[in-house]
Amino acid sequence: MLRMSRILLTLAFCLAALPLLTHAQTSNTTGAVFVMANDASNNQVIAYKRNADGSLTSRHTFNTGGRGSGGVTDPLASQGSLTLTDDHAFLLAVNAGSGDISVFQVSGSTLTLVGVTPCGGSEPVAVAQHGHLVYVLNAGGASNVTGFHLTSTGILKQIPNSTTFLTTGNTGAATVAFSPNGQTLLVTEKLTNNIDGFPVMANGTLGAMVVNPSAGPGLFGVLFAPNGAAITTETGPTGGQDASAVSSYSVSSSGTLSVISASVPTMANATCWNVVTPNGKLLYTTNPGSGTLSGSWIGTNGSLTPVDGTVLATLPSGSADLDLAVSSDGKYLYTIDSGTGSVSVLQINADGTLTILAGVGGLTANAGYNGIAAI
Repeated sequence: MLRMSRILLTLAFCLAALPLLTHAQTSNTTGAVFVMANDASNNQVIAYKRNADGSLTSRHTFNTGGRGSGGVTDPLASQGSLTLTDDHAFLLAVNAGSGDISVFQVSGSTLTLVGVTPCGGSEPVAVAQHGHLVYVLNAGGASNVTGFHLTSTGILKQIPNSTTFLTTGNTGAATVAFSPNGQTLLVTEKLTNNIDGFPVMANGTLGAMVVNPSAGPGLFGVLFAPNGAAITTETGPTGGQDASAVSSYSVSSSGTLSVISASVPTMANATCWNVVTPNGKLLYTTNPGSGTLSGSWIGTNGSLTPVDGTVLATLPSGSADLDLAVSSDGKYLYTIDSGTGSVSVLQINADGTLTILAGVGGLTANAGYNGIAAI
């Protein structure tokens, strides 16, 4: 009897320790990073596990069910081609070659394809989401945005009469973004240097377009900080050296923009992609013309102030760092380095500076990769 009691007691201790052991074995993995291949014959999303130290492991590939555009470096010329929903439940990917949008259900670094839906135009290059609303930016043909309802199961349903055309047939449309309250949608046009603002109606359609000129030349990307300020990137004037910049704006519900900070220098070339940390305090940009990253503090009023010496990291020669993403815990930054076929990993320090960590290779260099997202 005593022996049996000891056996049962030992078993109880083992069972009690099992969850702790399991947690210790798995707690090193805290998130995921996703990169889109944009392959012209079979578009795919490459998923990595993100470990607690920011490192990326356990690469897996998932087919989108569509075709990308192919190309070499930055063929989509857009930001937001791979977009996580706010709750990280779904990943949206554009298929520019086949003209449709793929929706994946997200479970850590594992993706399950839910469906593929026509984009409502041609050559989709970017996607924005707010709650149950999704808007797709179509750069081909007559540039437009088209709206969809996203169901709780990840199905996209096109909203009747939601297709809205931009200022001209070919605008070089690059980015689409919802304001934090979901009441305004912004679109950037590279060729006209305009930022189009739209009020979002209760039924999901868009109101009258307001055309806002960019504060500086070379308009590319736009996103919103959590405080509601819109932040754009500018490649700068043609032939300019280290002439790229970022600007910030206040945005009315009608889509009218008012400049807060105009063309704050990034001290680099070809600044295109930007990202804001989850706490809304820091803005980072990739500068593929220089192979660097720059940073700014975001004030409570949306003003931009350079961090330290502005340029915070210099990547290996030929990196051509494109799109970037920040981890959901705000600790790490990731870039697609098209020129070297790799993903760079950088630690975000408390003072806003960046420390380059070991990245991962294995991507085909100059092969048209576009789009990155992280949790």
